[in-house]
Amino acid sequence: MKIMSVVGARPQFVKLAPIAHACHHRGVEHIVVHTGQHYDPMLSDVFFDDLSIPKPDEHLGVGSGSHGVQTGSILSAMDEVIMRHKPDWVLVYGDTNSTLAAALSAVKLHISTAHLEAGLRSFNRAMPEEINRVLTDHACDLLLAPTSVAAQHLEREGLSKRTVVVGDVMTDVLFQTRSKVRNQPSPIMDEFGFSAGEYFLATIHRPANTDNRNRLESILASLGALPYPVVLLAHPRLVAKAAEHGITINRGNLVTHAPLAYPDLVASTMRARGIITDSGGLQKEAFLLRIPCTTVRPETEWVETVSTGWNVLVEPENLAEAATRTQPTPVTDTPYGDGHTANRVIDELASRG
Repeated sequence: MKIMSVVGARPQFVKLAPIAHACHHRGVEHIVVHTGQHYDPMLSDVFFDDLSIPKPDEHLGVGSGSHGVQTGSILSAMDEVIMRHKPDWVLVYGDTNSTLAAALSAVKLHISTAHLEAGLRSFNRAMPEEINRVLTDHACDLLLAPTSVAAQHLEREGLSKRTVVVGDVMTDVLFQTRSKVRNQPSPIMDEFGFSAGEYFLATIHRPANTDNRNRLESILASLGALPYPVVLLAHPRLVAKAAEHGITINRGNLVTHAPLAYPDLVASTMRARGIITDSGGLQKEAFLLRIPCTTVRPETEWVETVSTGWNVLVEPENLAEAATRTQPTPVTDTPYGDGHTANRVIDELASRG
């Protein structure tokens, strides 16, 4: 069996790692295609080293651009790559433009296509990611759902016959990384001289939070006014939009830091007082590490993080109150699997030829 994984953004590299390792241990031929959607080394290439992922077999180098330009560039490049390698399965991850473009290319070439992390829904069609999720799910032959809630969404859309719940591969890699860094210091603590539990770790990058000048200013003002230091991992989009708006990011208790390598991110999250983010992946990582999370969005795909009380959805004006709330009640829920999802994914692909 030959599997082709198509990835292009930071969360996808994390999800790729356990699949790559499972393929290697089970003798499955695995072709990795990097679309180049994220071209900053700290959001891309470094993850292959940190997570021991083989270097990509193909690098499309599409770079930035509007959604249409980026999606179209990946789609046009994928046809030739798929035809040359002739995989049994094309495996796409998550909800990026890379996901949708690769799925469209594969299904039009009549190559079996599977969507890892299928069935997530924010029910906000203003989010580009939501459009990518829905279209990818309806195009793919096999829908690998991370949770029972995701499978229920797919059933309501008439896709139950293509759906199987396998768990979440991010749980696999997070648990593995947590074990490796458990006794290592947080680089954020080292660099800033913080003690554990003395700082917030933040990421803000979504268009809904960065494109509007007033909203971005309100978020940054709220972060700077928190009573504890806030370290904002400055995504290139945030930096560019702040400059475009003429906004200063660093203020009050808010300081910026370059994006972290994944093991450093996990170590820094484990020792943070709380997480403030608009990232889907970091919400889930915070929950799995049992670190309180405050999400600056009106909705989330990871509803289990909210229902258990470990994540709160807020608007900028409520950010400070939510971030400084009392510690959530401990829970033992494991909605995202047991850390062995990657092997189940390979089993499902193999069973379908």
